[in-house]
Amino acid sequence: MSHLSRRSVLALALLGGVAAAAGGCGADAASGASDAAWTLRIGTIGSRNRLTGPVGWLHAQNKLLPLLAAAHVEKIEVYTFPNGPDLNQALVGGKLDLASYGDTPALVARGAGQPTRLIAESLVGNDAGIVTVPGGVSSLRDLNDKVIATQTGSYIHRYLLGALADLGVKPRRIVHVYSTDTEAALAKRSVDAAAVPANYAYAFQAKGYPLLELASKARPRYLGTSATVVTETTRRRHAPLIRAWQQAQTEATRQAKAGWPDYLAFNVDLGPFGADIVRRSVLREQLPDTPFTDAGLTLLKGTKDFLVGQKLVAKDFSVDDWIAPEARQP
Repeated sequence: MSHLSRRSVLALALLGGVAAAAGGCGADAASGASDAAWTLRIGTIGSRNRLTGPVGWLHAQNKLLPLLAAAHVEKIEVYTFPNGPDLNQALVGGKLDLASYGDTPALVARGAGQPTRLIAESLVGNDAGIVTVPGGVSSLRDLNDKVIATQTGSYIHRYLLGALADLGVKPRRIVHVYSTDTEAALAKRSVDAAAVPANYAYAFQAKGYPLLELASKARPRYLGTSATVVTETTRRRHAPLIRAWQQAQTEATRQAKAGWPDYLAFNVDLGPFGADIVRRSVLREQLPDTPFTDAGLTLLKGTKDFLVGQKLVAKDFSVDDWIAPEARQP
């Protein structure tokens, strides 16, 4: 378990931004639109090299690739990462063409100069919660001088920072722990509380770890969104991908809502959560019918402004300018 301070997060983001800028300069000279068939390399968060969300559901049914034919995609490769900062490093290294992950790491990377362009938000209203150890604190206000675990650099981290700032609470430290490892940290009482995604919060609550609050109930302005981005190199070489991906996401969302029980079953199969927790944490209203919505962009801009204020984004920027021109809705 390691502590990652705000200064450390910022330094890593800046370092990644420099590397990305250097890589982008090299790609400029070699770039050029191509009609040749190519392999789309997608990065996402998870552990099984599987796409999630409605697009992942289509991919599991072998229905995604045909929807990308207009972009000449002949093969899809999926790479999963434990959290957003790790995925950002793959983007920096030119190992991915497209990534779909949480808003916070995507915003931090863009603010550090990483040459990505936003093309969609596939989820709006990602929930999170804060749990504590049995017999521990009874409210967030009691977390002064306590140790709190979370996945630093994630949308959950952003929610935690916002909640603590709202209450003027100053923990002893915030430590980086993957959500998959959080239960062990709580069981050993090496941490006093943890901020985790809503599905983990429900699972921990069922095991006797008190749930202090959910973002959706207490602080909806800190709900997360997803960010689907492409690299500038991919945008220049394969511009038709952007519209094709947006159309695929829209169709995937339509099919998911029409076949909701089957979509929930797909999410159960992704594991490790049972049907009850999936029903509580995978919500129809989280799936936008269009690539961008007013609600989604409002949350995204609010997150960006918060991260700038916390000095977790190195340089302020316009979310509207971040959106790829090809991705703008008519």
